[in-house]
Amino acid sequence: MSFEFLHPISEDILAEVESLHKSTLGKQLSFHTANDFPDLTEIKVAIIGVVESRRSVRENDVPFNFNHIRKEFYKLYAGNWNERIADLGDIYAGDSVDDTYFLLKQVTEDLLNRSIIPIILGGSQDLAYAQYRAYDDYGQMVNLVNVDAQFDLGDTEQDLCNKSYVGKMVVNEPYNLFNYANIGYQTYFNAQEEINLIDKLFFEAYRLGEISSDITLAEPVMRDANFVTLDVTSVAMTNVNPSMPNGFSGKEICALSRYAGISDKVSSLGIYEIQDLDLTKNSAMLVSQILWYFIEGVNFRKKEYNNSFLKEFTKFTVPLENEHLIFYRSELSGRWWVEIPNSKNFNNKLNKQSLLSCSHQDYLDACNQVIPERWFKAYRKNEI
Repeated sequence: MSFEFLHPISEDILAEVESLHKSTLGKQLSFHTANDFPDLTEIKVAIIGVVESRRSVRENDVPFNFNHIRKEFYKLYAGNWNERIADLGDIYAGDSVDDTYFLLKQVTEDLLNRSIIPIILGGSQDLAYAQYRAYDDYGQMVNLVNVDAQFDLGDTEQDLCNKSYVGKMVVNEPYNLFNYANIGYQTYFNAQEEINLIDKLFFEAYRLGEISSDITLAEPVMRDANFVTLDVTSVAMTNVNPSMPNGFSGKEICALSRYAGISDKVSSLGIYEIQDLDLTKNSAMLVSQILWYFIEGVNFRKKEYNNSFLKEFTKFTVPLENEHLIFYRSELSGRWWVEIPNSKNFNNKLNKQSLLSCSHQDYLDACNQVIPERWFKAYRKNEI
């Protein structure tokens, strides 16, 4: 069992939990201690740290851990939550980076098989590749949403690193990545060739200013994700990151985290590049609040995507010049979806008609004969 290789929570951290108020998270979590591993039967969310950053392009040999984040997270009070949470401790760097990848993939896969949502605290973002590989036996292709100032497509001819892991997902077999969506890219950090490639592959990219102007644009994108990765250096330096003058505010990054949590489809979250933070109390508090908002979202999932939409959704058919778009509105949440027709020649594990998350504005645009861009890209990928 892969859990045998996890290292327990520090005794010093656990000692501090004893003095916390009974309603704090520290008093409600299940912990992996030196003497005990939690019963996972009723656990819904599991936190794992991964102390690995050897494939980061930034030279940073300063040792790091997640103790500051854990201290701040345990102090927070739970919301009106029903789901059980466990902190399973840390994966330490293996003899080789590939050893770390292998163990992270196995731990993530074992948790997914138990219907437990892993929250991975990283280390360098190349660890997202191991997170992705945990879905190799998922049975269908998966969607990734990455909150990041850069696309991280990189040079796929070179070794995997924290600036090329997305490119490796695209080119390495087995091919499981159906859609990649970047939220928060900053144009001057990305080569024009990469911007063009994102468009050519019918992937999605949303600029920082676009999302900051209307954070709700991210909700349908997150709703379609199977797994989410978040680069904490995408937060502006005024909050936690001295190397990033522009970026998301603390409020915006927490809103994005909650959108990820409330998505019925998101089954794992990775929060990466923590080793590059100036881990002051302020930055540790922000990461702990990103965790809190994700778990808040999980606790308020509608679980409507698995319902029969013929019963739970209202259907709207919009005639266009050469197409009929079929929209569905949930009577439970008021959220919208649009149907992607299946191509006869399509064989990439989706193998069925699927619903694409959208907004009410997309429906209104379609009524005005404007095809939603997300629908167009998904439809074109179906034809490839």
